[in-house]
Amino acid sequence: MSRLVNKHIIVAVSGGIAAYKSAELVRLLKAAGAQVEVVMTHGASEFITPLTLQALSGNAVHQLLLNAKAEAGMGHIQLARWADAVLIAPASANVIAKLAQGLADDLLTTLCLATQAPILLAPAMNQAMWSNAATQCNKKQLQQRGYTVLGPANGAQACGDIGPGRMIEPTQLLEYLTQQFTGHALQGRKVVITAGPTREAIDSVRYISNHSSGKMGYALATAAYESGAKVVLISGPTSLLAPPDVHRVMVENTNQMLTASQQACVDADLFIASAAVADYRPVHVSLQKIKKSATASRLVLELEENPDILATIASQFSHLTCIGFAAETEHVIPNAQAKLACKQVAMMIANDVSDNDIGFNSDYNRVSLVTKTGVEHLETQPKRLLARLLIDRLAQL
Repeated sequence: MSRLVNKHIIVAVSGGIAAYKSAELVRLLKAAGAQVEVVMTHGASEFITPLTLQALSGNAVHQLLLNAKAEAGMGHIQLARWADAVLIAPASANVIAKLAQGLADDLLTTLCLATQAPILLAPAMNQAMWSNAATQCNKKQLQQRGYTVLGPANGAQACGDIGPGRMIEPTQLLEYLTQQFTGHALQGRKVVITAGPTREAIDSVRYISNHSSGKMGYALATAAYESGAKVVLISGPTSLLAPPDVHRVMVENTNQMLTASQQACVDADLFIASAAVADYRPVHVSLQKIKKSATASRLVLELEENPDILATIASQFSHLTCIGFAAETEHVIPNAQAKLACKQVAMMIANDVSDNDIGFNSDYNRVSLVTKTGVEHLETQPKRLLARLLIDRLAQL
């Protein structure tokens, strides 16, 4: 299965005759399973109509920086946060120059300043413009900032010149973009990840649980697979689809999650406990629905402690690198440090679930990496981007 399945790709089209190739690029991305949004400069619309790219992408084309309808829906900041990658194809000399100077005078350049996603450029221009010292200096500046420059190719140009300046073909761009989601940091490793909540039955219809959506764990599973790992995702009840090419094991309660983790960790290299596990379960579970009593206004439940999955796995499998999540509502770092020492694991990833903008059910998270040597704070970002950053960090362990 293509590694572009469900990836959020922005194709940004600037002015130039090579804009006609952007239509084929969008078609190929959609065929590979990507979700595609198109951004066009005013100059680009002189070479290819927005309607063409709208028909191919299945989405309205974004053209204006200040658009009342767009701001009400997916404005420029929302678009920047939505992206997994931004591919500017073609990238004109003018756009490259503006990006190098950090200008933000249209939707495309504003988007590039606002996004945390990787940005790829596919230059297309006259060979003399490409060879000009100013363009080469701008290209070098962008590369130093982390931009990826793809091409240009040599050959005959629309103006009649022959030389470097042709935009590389859409099939090549598709391959380069796929490589953005194909890493080797965990190549040949087996990674076991727990995700979502667990449910502990009270009776045949009721249970104890929590607000975990599983989004962080599922994002980690996708990122680990993209890094070359064989991934087993052990999931509590969620509404999320299984990540492509990831083996998912569905469980209901904490004991089931522990058993599945023990089975999967026998030959694993990395265990990431991101599930929000119920700490307690009812001592007695009614086989029938507990009826409301006409004489009693209270129902008393006796609870017993569930096993600690992370601590158990860490103690039973000494060969494993074990990572835990500490979802806290107060004293976040001290509590995570205490868990790190108690569970004897390599790292605790702490986050404040009392903040409604991050954590449970949110698409965003802000975490701190707590180890024996210190604390590293990571900024708020989409969980799918944070997951890739975390997998890179964990691969170093």
